[in-house]
Order: sequence, then C-alpha cells, then structure tokens
Amino acid sequence: MKIEEKPAFATPFEWIGGEPKVRALVDRFYDLMDLEPGYTNLRAAHGDTLDNARQRLFWFLCGWLGGPSYYTDQFGHPRLRARHMPFSIGILERDQWLACMDQAMGETGVPEDLRTRLKDSFFQTADWMRNKGA
Repeated sequence: MKIEEKPAFATPFEWIGGEPKVRALVDRFYDLMDLEPGYTNLRAAHGDTLDNARQRLFWFLCGWLGGPSYYTDQFGHPRLRARHMPFSIGILERDQWLACMDQAMGETGVPEDLRTRLKDSFFQTADWMRNKGA
C-alpha cells in the first residue's frame, strides 16, 4: 500500500509565506517598475501614482493564491480582462510585466518550485490580457 504524503502547504498563499510575503512581493514589483529602465512602458501605463495599483494587486494576489478574498469581497469577480481593456497591452507590455514580476519573485525569495508554477500561471493570464497584436 502506497502512503500519500500530505503537501507541506495547502495553498500557494501559505507556501509563499502569507500576507507579509505577498505584500513584500507586490511592493518590490512596483518599486522595480519605478526603478528599472527596462519596465518603462509598463510603468507608463500605470499613471502618476502606484498606490491604488499596489493595494489592488495585493488584495487580488492574496485571494488568487488561496488566501483571504479581499479583492472579491470588495469588488466582486476580478474580470481582469475587462478591467484592463482601457490599457494598451501587447507583447511588450506583457513581457515587461512578466519580467518585472519574475525579478520581484527572485528578489523577495519566493521558493523556486513555487516561482516556476507562478511564472507559468502569470504567463497564461498576462497573455490572455493582451488586447493589441504586438
């Protein structure tokens, strides 16, 4: 008889380290957007201040990772594609978002196995959000 091992963490939210690590990830993501010249197009799409975007991404990621559903409790279904339609999102913007998030995950110590899984999920979502050809 094979004994099934219980996963070390029930959710990616637990695996990443809960709210403090999600907050650190989101803050580093937006800090990098402000600091790194390679994310210029991405930063330009966010307007003058990143405060609202920081808070909403934190709320969203908490729930998306299997933690508290702050975002949906306040705003309902995320409707990501519809909410991002006013912004021009092509391959360049997608790739800058993904690179910035990957850099943030690396710099905040997201475990490598989780980072790989999240990179795949982030790619699928970011690619689906594209609304222009290039």
